[in-house]
Amino acid sequence: MLEGLKKAFQTLTERVSKTRLSEKELRDALEDFKIQLVSSDVSIETSEHIAELLRPRLAEVQVPRFGGGEETIMKVYRDVLSEILLDASPEKLLEEIRLKKDTSGEPYVILFVGPNGGGKTTTIAKIAWWLKKNRLIPVLACADTFRAAAIEQAKKLAAQVGIRAVSQRYGADPAAVAVDTIISAKGGRESVVLIDTAGRSEAKKNLLEEMKKIKRTSNPDCVILVLDSLTGSTAREQARIFHNDVGVNYVILTKMDSDSRGGLALTVCHEIKRPILFIGVGQGLDDLIPFQKEFLLERILA
Repeated sequence: MLEGLKKAFQTLTERVSKTRLSEKELRDALEDFKIQLVSSDVSIETSEHIAELLRPRLAEVQVPRFGGGEETIMKVYRDVLSEILLDASPEKLLEEIRLKKDTSGEPYVILFVGPNGGGKTTTIAKIAWWLKKNRLIPVLACADTFRAAAIEQAKKLAAQVGIRAVSQRYGADPAAVAVDTIISAKGGRESVVLIDTAGRSEAKKNLLEEMKKIKRTSNPDCVILVLDSLTGSTAREQARIFHNDVGVNYVILTKMDSDSRGGLALTVCHEIKRPILFIGVGQGLDDLIPFQKEFLLERILA
């Protein structure tokens, strides 16, 4: 996991830890470093930002005469990456859900958005399972009505988790499904409404307009963007457009256990300035773990 990023920082350390570099030598080392970052799915803009943050700090590092400045350099890396990476507290989200239910009696509404094939519906099932383990009762709105198979998949996953699913016929209005689910949750015991939506391509503006309609009618308390960590630069553009068009509160990155490059986490945090809430590390319901900066830092800088 994250071997690409780890190699990029190791290579830079080898160049800057043995002797004090001139301004030109440091600039050349950082240029090569940026190329390695880009090859590890870090966007060009984010790579340049990281290099610019590193440049003055590495220039000030006092390298011992016979080398051995790795510990100081690692601290510089850690400080810079910590400035960029944004994590969120799942416990705080749980508190918000409970507070809304206790004070208003209304369910907390979470709208899930994302591109095709990003693992959104499976991630929603994992979130539902996590909520159940924390003694909250979710209900699933099967608002991906563009594919009959998607409705059946959502209902099957809901049954696996042991929660209620609200659906309508294939081709029904997705916004109506979302609203119906919220209304039914108000009259029932459910404290959280999880709205599953069709995967949207960033190139298909009509589908993004439909997503805006779902958001207007459901008035969610938060919007979670689900991205496949293996899609790299494509996911970067998807994150930007979804955030600009719909508005995102949190990000979940799937398939992190298979990601050998690891740059998307840095790119997303830097470019849309939204925290990562969870990462997916497998197919099981429990294979969703809270994202923490330290998780990435330990693996990149080990």
